Amino acid sequence: MNDFRDLIRTLGGTPGAPRFVSLPALAAKGYPQLARLPVSLRIVLESLARNCDGLRVTAAHVEALASWQADAARVHEVPLIIGRVLLQDMSGVPVVMELAAMREAATRLGRDASLIEPVTPVDFVVDHSVQVDHHARPDAVMLNMKAEFERNGERYGLIKWSAQAFRGIRLLPPGIGIVHQLNIEYLSPPLLERDGFIYPDSVVGTDSHTTMVNGIGVVGWGVGGIEAIAAILGQPVSFLTPDVVGVELTGQLPAGVTATDLVLTLTEWLRAERVVGAFVEYFGDGAAWLSAADRCTIANMAPDYGATMGFFAVDDKTLDYLAATGKDAAALARYRAYLEAQGLFGTPTAGAIDYTRTLRFDLASVTPSVAGPKRPQDRIALPTLKSSFDQLLAAPVAQGGYGKAVADATARTGLAHGDIVLAAITSCTNTSNPAGMIAAGLLAKKAVERGLTVAAHVKTALAPGSRVVTGYLERTGLQPYLDRLGFATVAYGCTVCMGGSGPLAAAIEQQIRATDLIAAAVLSGNRNFEARIHPSVKGNFLMSPALVVAFAIAGSVRIDVERDPLGIGSDGQPVFLRDLWPAPEEIAALLPVSADPALYREAYSDVQNAYPLWQQVAFRPGPTFDWDERSTWIRKPPYFDDFTVALPAFRPVRGARALAILGDSVTTDHVSPVARIAAGSPAGNYLAAQGERPEQFDNFGTRRGNHEVMMRGGFAHSRLRNRMLPGSEGGVTVHHPDGETMTMYDCAMRYREEGVPLVVLAGAEYGTGSSRDWAAKAPMLLGVRAVIARGFERIHRSNLIGMGVLPLQFEAGASVESLALDGSELYAIEGLDAGVDPQQTVTLAVSRADGSSARVPLRLRIDTEIEAEYFRHGGILPYVLRQWLGTSPTAGGPAVGHS
Repeated sequence: MNDFRDLIRTLGGTPGAPRFVSLPALAAKGYPQLARLPVSLRIVLESLARNCDGLRVTAAHVEALASWQADAARVHEVPLIIGRVLLQDMSGVPVVMELAAMREAATRLGRDASLIEPVTPVDFVVDHSVQVDHHARPDAVMLNMKAEFERNGERYGLIKWSAQAFRGIRLLPPGIGIVHQLNIEYLSPPLLERDGFIYPDSVVGTDSHTTMVNGIGVVGWGVGGIEAIAAILGQPVSFLTPDVVGVELTGQLPAGVTATDLVLTLTEWLRAERVVGAFVEYFGDGAAWLSAADRCTIANMAPDYGATMGFFAVDDKTLDYLAATGKDAAALARYRAYLEAQGLFGTPTAGAIDYTRTLRFDLASVTPSVAGPKRPQDRIALPTLKSSFDQLLAAPVAQGGYGKAVADATARTGLAHGDIVLAAITSCTNTSNPAGMIAAGLLAKKAVERGLTVAAHVKTALAPGSRVVTGYLERTGLQPYLDRLGFATVAYGCTVCMGGSGPLAAAIEQQIRATDLIAAAVLSGNRNFEARIHPSVKGNFLMSPALVVAFAIAGSVRIDVERDPLGIGSDGQPVFLRDLWPAPEEIAALLPVSADPALYREAYSDVQNAYPLWQQVAFRPGPTFDWDERSTWIRKPPYFDDFTVALPAFRPVRGARALAILGDSVTTDHVSPVARIAAGSPAGNYLAAQGERPEQFDNFGTRRGNHEVMMRGGFAHSRLRNRMLPGSEGGVTVHHPDGETMTMYDCAMRYREEGVPLVVLAGAEYGTGSSRDWAAKAPMLLGVRAVIARGFERIHRSNLIGMGVLPLQFEAGASVESLALDGSELYAIEGLDAGVDPQQTVTLAVSRADGSSARVPLRLRIDTEIEAEYFRHGGILPYVLRQWLGTSPTAGGPAVGHS
């Protein structure tokens, strides 16, 4: 098979009907087991067959995936041509900056700037920059948005420029909602159409929780912005043929148990089952029983249980959800007809599909849960939260605890350990789920009616993932009760879940610092890594929206909710959680209000003109961007400064030093923090030298457009523990051979002056968390040539390759500890001088200060041939630019816009 022409069919067999590439027709060509392939793989296979051009996708690629075996070795590369790319602003700003820099490089080399243009449609949602500066007041939304625009004027000017410069970008301005909730409610179409063919939506996004769309049957996952640019310019998203873990869901959730309880339980369980890097596909009677919104909650957190996807096939409940969110009835009918023609409709039953592994999970086993205080997979049964917190409080820091006396939690005056200073209903994970939001509103109503209030030390916030949530909370009459408890809407954006918490009250901040208080935050989010939610809050607990309200009332996580009251009602009687928890029938009675298509059509009817502030953002139109060398927000990226069309020579890694030696589960937040920029830090000193005051520094997330700031933030996280300095926290290291202690940035710059390349050594699960490009860009700019770890998270490994940094993995049994490495050694990486081959074995040569040496085998975690090609070019960006500056781009077609 050299192309897909003999697989073309018309929908319903009707002349003039839409054409599609038929999977049953492919099965008839010698792949009788194709119908037993996981549904997610068959959707990928359709893309391969449709895009089989002999260049990006070959017949061998199609045949290999069509012949997928559940237990085979994973040696074949899958070059997926994606249907859409999804950007959010923190990672999207660097993407459009790099596209702009590519245009400038093209111009410098005598080519037309407009040559650089999206081939794949791009949805760009501005949702990550808003912070909770104002709360618990009716005008909080507009006040926070005003502050957002004041901080981000330059960034927003760049974003507006990109939308006019590139035809393929569809832009959703600030204040509309959270990217992933907008994706399922509005952006994702039932079918895409191009060149007369219809095909399923597929998407990669510059945010790890892009997987949320898996809940409505769309193949998609998070990538770094580095990979996203390649996809935007028509390059395949390449990966090894995956294992597919089938998770059979049985039974039903018990009354009073929420989708949040379920996803926190699944996250803990699937992490233990080691599904990292796999496609997870849910099936069975329990999967069919779940609502589409519940499925999206589960799919959202796929990166938190380590999977590439958490996929649910399309069935009647999916179509009901799409209809409720305002999709056209005729389009849905065509979608169903297409899926049925392809054999893709319906939740698979037990035994219908061949999976690499099959796991079984009983929904009836789920109990109320929270997770924390540092990772989403650390589930705690709700009744044991108090005792679990007390155990953590007393446990030594070296064992993951806080090293505090439990007696201090009750003996002191003022705030005590475990007191909640931040309570937020936030994040697409849960604000997208009407049942969870209505439950929170009902609990608030019951609490207000009993005379309960929220303690003054608790900062409250409600940040819905779309304006639809406000619509149904107002229509059901629940919003006023949330308002009364301080949960007034503060923004339509990510806010607290990704660190946009804003300031705590000055007196509270002062007491936390003065007493080293282990304060707590409760939030309905998906991530609670150290210092992510707020740098002063060390105990962060994920929970359902209703529990956020309940704990805000209680004011502390040191409460046994089965035995202790949340508070005292206006009648003088204790009020327990069970007194306020809404019954399933109460939630069910209000749910239809959230399924009114008119709500969704109204919310998305005129997104471009929703707020005058957006219309007032100024920019200079034109095909190229007008860089301002004085700007501290937007600086021209340096990646193409020395770009040549010729391939660069390989630079061997010899005489290298360790910049840092890190432990297990180091997150991308640790490597590239999104926290506020501190005065006196390398980034703060840089900004101060540019004439900015500390109150203007803002945070690393919004400063991603300035590489000078971001490289100074590499490895600068306040909780980073560098084992080269035992007992230390923060971005500090040791320069060798003199042994001087200094910041990571200063040390890297000294090594650069000395001509010394750098490596980073780490433990297992290196790079967990969000798909932060700067977790790869900052190390590269600091001079890190290789990261040597016991294991890598998928997205971060790809990002390292995309920036030309080698990911190298210790063989089983080897580690920093087994080799007794302390960072004083010299390192060389041998075996790459003849070229780079996927997954080859290389050697780490270690020369110790005492004259002894060691030679250790490492596995090169460049897994596919296209990844090897990216690395040979110095990264994805130069690879793509060389492709586009050749005789013709390998992009598969002309630039497109949104239909």
